[in-house]
Amino acid sequence: MHQVVAVTGATGFIGQNLLGALVQDGWLVNALTRKQPSNSNQKNIKWVLGDLDDRTALLELVTGASAVIHCAGAIRGNSLEAFFHVNAIGTENLLQAVASVNLNPRFLLISSLAAREPALSWYATSKSKAEQITLQYLHEADVSYAIFRPSAVYGLGDKELLPVFQASRYGIVPAIGNSENRFGLLHVSDLVELICYWLNQESFTNGIYEIDDATPGGYSYQSVAEIAQQILHRPVKCIKLPKKLIQLVACMNLWVSKLLNYSPMLTPGKFRELQHPNWVCDMSAFKQKGIGWVPHTSLREALPYLIKSKQSYE
Repeated sequence: MHQVVAVTGATGFIGQNLLGALVQDGWLVNALTRKQPSNSNQKNIKWVLGDLDDRTALLELVTGASAVIHCAGAIRGNSLEAFFHVNAIGTENLLQAVASVNLNPRFLLISSLAAREPALSWYATSKSKAEQITLQYLHEADVSYAIFRPSAVYGLGDKELLPVFQASRYGIVPAIGNSENRFGLLHVSDLVELICYWLNQESFTNGIYEIDDATPGGYSYQSVAEIAQQILHRPVKCIKLPKKLIQLVACMNLWVSKLLNYSPMLTPGKFRELQHPNWVCDMSAFKQKGIGWVPHTSLREALPYLIKSKQSYE
């Protein structure tokens, strides 16, 4: 009999990549969605209509599941309350549903490296709080769990980093902040592989894991430009965007979003995240806890496909 895994955020960038891998591995998937997808007749996927506020839908989602993968979360917002409602309260609602079923499923929270610096932004604060809620619930329930803190996740289907990579076609890589600031990158295929590894390794040690592609020292905007130049065989320059201008745009964007009631990406908090000098992961926990998984895809390997991709990021 196939086991059931419950997935939130199934229609997002990571979730869409994950679903195919889970089905290929033989899992039956309960997938939470706010609206019925056009391909709702996919084999071995049961779509559960609802969101993280819908306690009835959450109970249906986790009933019969041997594992729960919580990918859903807000990455855009114009207030702390907006982020907190989805990322923290939504996580608590899901955990309450998990606590009410008898199967006692394993739990995986896909968090963010931003949770390491909760004071930087509303998003970072909300992800840190989601981790705290998860640890409190699952420690008391003695449930097997893991919290993954991926760095910036990219790949085909991504709309956040794709503009930066594809700008190299035109000989530039835009930098917000110091061009030598360090950051980790993680290809979505590696994150999906790690999630599947966690599912199939019941002895996976509980804990919080930072994850990138294990490139020593991570990347900088300058190093991304150098990699692109080597791939394209023509000059690619790192162009530093004016700090004051980006800061002004972020403040105006937040003000207009409150006036017109939409959820912006670039806000003062996101600006502070982008200015932070070190978003490189410490992956020592994998070795310390004897976990044999390692990432396989570096930016140098993935970038040719991203540059040549005709995917629109508009």
